[in-house]
Amino acid sequence: MSLSTRMSFGKELIEIAKTNQQFVICSADTKACGLEEFGKLFSGREFKFGIAEQNMMNAAAGLASCGKKVFVATFAVFATMRACEQVRTFICYPKLNVTIIGTHTGLQVGSDGATHMAIEDVSIMRVFPNITILQPSDAVSAQKMAHIAVDFNGPLYIRLHRNPSPDIHNSSTYHIELGKANVIRDYGNDVTFIVSGIMLGKVLEAVEKLLKLNIRAKVLEIHTIKPIDKEALIKAAQETRAIITVEDHTIMGGLGSAVSEVLSEQCPVWMKRIGIQDAFGESGDAEKLYIKHKMAVDDMVKAAIEIINKK
Repeated sequence: MSLSTRMSFGKELIEIAKTNQQFVICSADTKACGLEEFGKLFSGREFKFGIAEQNMMNAAAGLASCGKKVFVATFAVFATMRACEQVRTFICYPKLNVTIIGTHTGLQVGSDGATHMAIEDVSIMRVFPNITILQPSDAVSAQKMAHIAVDFNGPLYIRLHRNPSPDIHNSSTYHIELGKANVIRDYGNDVTFIVSGIMLGKVLEAVEKLLKLNIRAKVLEIHTIKPIDKEALIKAAQETRAIITVEDHTIMGGLGSAVSEVLSEQCPVWMKRIGIQDAFGESGDAEKLYIKHKMAVDDMVKAAIEIINKK
């Protein structure tokens, strides 16, 4: 078991800050991603706002307008909902150099309950022009994204998760190119799983189970949700004619919607969207919640069998 994506990202950002003096941190009164002591480590480079996310976003915009590279760290529900107008109008509209770190996303939040589960954040952020949206699938990819974020110029939203999860990628070989999907498995042309975030581990389990049933799948990892890799989506649809999207997020407006928008216009195929189905999250063990919302490994296997029978 490795670090969570949120802690991996924050830890790497601190390491980068030791040699890169060009960015500052704005934080709320939350233990989001291990940056709570940033100001003690790097004097004058952290600004704390308490539980005042709207004010924090405005201040981040002000700092960025004066030439600073700014990171804003808080729970995703507060960053994307409470401060929605400020993100839209004062960061995205003027294309300011602000990276918003949204943590505690999806059903993984567990005991914190519906109020703290960000399952609509991608839907909200994706509609704003000028913003790029990234989501790592493990601690390794989160570490890589910290470097990408520091070098990035413009509005950026990074979606991070609460709990530790197993490492999937090899740090020496894993590569992220903005806007380009990664093929993680390619067993054949029966079906393609298109996945973003920590659900990748479950998808890989499902693909191995399907292989034992003589169903050969591809797995496409979408680390850049916006702009999405249209070319890779169309290629996958042409090759397999059956697509299953998987996300720890509502199916309304998230990854599944983004993929559907592309393929409905460019290459219509049979599709199934696995995610939260028009419901709120709730308190409970994350794995039990995945089962309840039909997002477990066996649900992915079942969906693949069903969609193949429709082809």
